[in-house]
Amino acid sequence: MNRDCCEPVGLKYMEQKPSEKQVEARNSLPEELKPVFDDFVADYKYAATMRHGRPYISYIVLADMVRASWRPSAEPYKQE
Repeated sequence: MNRDCCEPVGLKYMEQKPSEKQVEARNSLPEELKPVFDDFVADYKYAATMRHGRPYISYIVLADMVRASWRPSAEPYKQE
């Protein structure tokens, strides 16, 4: 899927087999938070790839943020 900066949060990008660290971080969360984590990972992977050319992700940090109530609060800002 080709994404640009203005697509909605939560779209899947770069579908590939999850790493062992991703699975470990995801499994540290309760079931109801796993979909939030999955969307966050997909968005973060996309943003990191666009910024750095490849994703640099600390999955356990993302899991900690989800556990601490991180949620998208608004639609993405659309630059003109």
